[in-house]
Amino acid sequence: MKLIDVQAAVALAASEAVAAKTHGTFGVGGVLLDQHGNVLKSLHNMVVKGGLVFDPTAHGERQLIDWYFAERARGVRLPAPHELTLVTSLDPCAMCAGAIAAAGFNVVVAAEDPIAGIDMDASARFAQLPPALGSRLAAQMCYPAVRGVSTYARAARGAPAPPFFIGKTIHEATQALCSLALEATADKVQQLLQRDVAPDQHGDPATLPPSHPLVRKLKCLYPQALSWRGAPHAPDASLAPLLLAAMAQDRAQGGDGDCAALIDGFGNLLLVTPGRRRQSPILTAFMECTRQYAQLRYQLLVDADGERQALVQRYLGHPKHGTFVLARGFDDGAASFMDLGAYGSTMEGPLPLSNPAQLQYVLPRMAAAQLEALCARMPPLYREVIGVAPRQVADGDLIAALARHD
Repeated sequence: MKLIDVQAAVALAASEAVAAKTHGTFGVGGVLLDQHGNVLKSLHNMVVKGGLVFDPTAHGERQLIDWYFAERARGVRLPAPHELTLVTSLDPCAMCAGAIAAAGFNVVVAAEDPIAGIDMDASARFAQLPPALGSRLAAQMCYPAVRGVSTYARAARGAPAPPFFIGKTIHEATQALCSLALEATADKVQQLLQRDVAPDQHGDPATLPPSHPLVRKLKCLYPQALSWRGAPHAPDASLAPLLLAAMAQDRAQGGDGDCAALIDGFGNLLLVTPGRRRQSPILTAFMECTRQYAQLRYQLLVDADGERQALVQRYLGHPKHGTFVLARGFDDGAASFMDLGAYGSTMEGPLPLSNPAQLQYVLPRMAAAQLEALCARMPPLYREVIGVAPRQVADGDLIAALARHD
């Protein structure tokens, strides 16, 4: 299929958004076009499947980028990212905006999203972002004019529309469909994402026998799961060997020596992941960690009866009750901004008051005050609702152990 105007492209993205609504997930969709307007792939949000959380980072835009790099890894010949255009029904969130900037795609945006959208002030200047990232997005992000007289109408802003488009405006009704598809799903899906058993009902997976199906599945994903235990939310130097091994693997797979660990609320290590950035610039260590854990839970929950689902939710709880530990902290680049956004998508709601240090890092990439300022300039969902606030681990010996091998 070839699309030669913005309206047709947005209409296809809107149809994906409606399909997402039908599947019970966030009503957002997108389509990837080549430099001539040919459709390469269309996808919709897949955060939820069959009433269960599948992957909190499975937004339409991120999935299209993943699809592109996965196809290239398989040897499929595709145009370079800067020749492609991603048309999305909704202003990208922080995660997707960071992924778009890291990948280098051009973007056409339909509906506004003042809560989580990257263009929260509707200026397309992105002045709240670090200068290099803001300039990159300003050159990539196109917000076409919407014809009409209702609140959905707008003037064009941002980068120019790709030259292969003859028509460069969106019909008011199509814009309204994009907005309403999200509005009809957002509250219900957010409630589903935050549904969890009470902390006092959580079970310690370390008390389960090695033959238990949950333990076997967890160790299949990460053989050293449950092999380390520390004080809850307080990683110490005894974790260093496991982090260092994953950091070495990250370097071998195209990264700079990062990794991400997930520790549950009892202090058990559940998972340590390196990135796979040789395959894709958006396969960072944190993205791999949060996605793998979510998909593990989904695999255990899908097709399970009520008793089995309750067991999974008891022993493998929502990560907001545990701690993510990154070997390296965040900087002002696109991939780090994507990771901060992906963390927000994983939490999706306020952090428990009992666990303000949910996101920690060992080696800093920027000064703590700069990182705090960066988080304070994120869209309202991240700074006001979730309260994204990464902090360095408190254990000096752990910092020293990783620094010695840096």
